[in-house]
Amino acid sequence: MRPPSLTVFSVHPLTPTSALTLEFLEAEFYRSGFAKFPDADFAALGLTAEDLVSLKQVGATEQTHVTTLLAAISAQGVKPVAPCTYNFGFTTAAEMVATASVLEAVGISAYLGAAPLVAAPAILTAAGSILTVEARHQTLIRTLTKVAAVPNPFDTPLGTRAVFSLAAPFITACPDGSNLAIKPFPAMTSTTAASAIVADAQLAVASGAQGATHCAFVNGGVPGGAAFVPLTGGNCQVPQILKGDVFVFLASAAPKTGVLTDDITVAGPMVVQIS
Repeated sequence: MRPPSLTVFSVHPLTPTSALTLEFLEAEFYRSGFAKFPDADFAALGLTAEDLVSLKQVGATEQTHVTTLLAAISAQGVKPVAPCTYNFGFTTAAEMVATASVLEAVGISAYLGAAPLVAAPAILTAAGSILTVEARHQTLIRTLTKVAAVPNPFDTPLGTRAVFSLAAPFITACPDGSNLAIKPFPAMTSTTAASAIVADAQLAVASGAQGATHCAFVNGGVPGGAAFVPLTGGNCQVPQILKGDVFVFLASAAPKTGVLTDDITVAGPMVVQIS
């Protein structure tokens, strides 16, 4: 559930080449999922034939993004990057749909996080036109999975390392010229059941990294972007103001500004869904 940021694969932020790498990942996610699971598996989840057509159209849209970017890059006389090899890890149609919801959320956050780095208006416009479609994808999937379609008034921007940390587990290898150069943050996990992650509940977290003093809950509904909660005995209390897809980090400080920066990030993120 973890697409890479537009800035992950190139030293130049938000280039057509790095955008292509993102779209390769998303297109392959849907292609491999629909190839692996028959329509009956999705129907068993409660999806109608019309729902499935709409879901498959999401994958077709991602493939259109790929072919369009390939043509645009080749027209500039530049050799396009090749796709990487991926392992998405889903074993059921239900897992695929759940991963798709988070994947689209992270994709939106990647584009938003890269936006301030874009100097060329034409590139920003192109990226924005993809971002709005990615947001439609997420809304469709949230609706199909019976969770709030629009849980927050704002989406959540994420920085390059945070997005790459979410993408890296899905990428097994890349060909020369498409290699990843960003170091992911250390991973973090939780033993708390997904259904138990609600406001005021205790979230059990763990990581091999040292130095964490707080959990940082990053969400579009949080002023400043992050809500910092003390880490006590391996647990953090879930803030009341969180809704939708929430990115949880371990941090070494809790700035009053509510801004999580790379220099205080110890581990993460992991993604949790809060209704």
